[in-house]
Amino acid sequence: MTEETNMNDIEQEDAMITEGGPAEPDPEAGLAKLEAELAEAKQAVLYAQAETQNVRRRAEQEAKTTRDYAVVPFARDILSVADNLARALDAIPVDLRDDDKFKGLVNGLDATGRELTAIFQRHGITRIDAVGQPLDPNRHQAMMELPSDETPGTIVQEMQAGYMIKDRLLRPAMVGVAKAG
Repeated sequence: MTEETNMNDIEQEDAMITEGGPAEPDPEAGLAKLEAELAEAKQAVLYAQAETQNVRRRAEQEAKTTRDYAVVPFARDILSVADNLARALDAIPVDLRDDDKFKGLVNGLDATGRELTAIFQRHGITRIDAVGQPLDPNRHQAMMELPSDETPGTIVQEMQAGYMIKDRLLRPAMVGVAKAG
């Protein structure tokens, strides 16, 4: 019985083929479909690689930025030390600077100031030039206007030094600006 069933199945398949029934798939059409799928897969892999590379670059840039500016809070705090050191030096009258009693103190304060400036420079912290410059609201904070022969808007007095860390403002310079008239 199984032989008869197998023979009948074979005869039916032969009849379908000769009568225009389902035939074997076209090998060229199948090959074209596979090539299209391969091209899509290659394109998807290229996009994935490009996206991975972009993510890696962004992560590297963020890590660099974080490293470069991680010291900002500490740097802002240490600026008050620099300000107080400058005030201490300014408070010593010129005639006492040459006095033997004050010479050691003045030299020590000067050396400390130079060391602090060197440390700032090593870490990309620079002082903003203010006096004689035109007012730049991105770097200077105008505290008052002063009558002056200078061009209006020119900085004529610096009350507190401003600083940059690399290309960012750490603290604006507090300044007095020349006014017209």
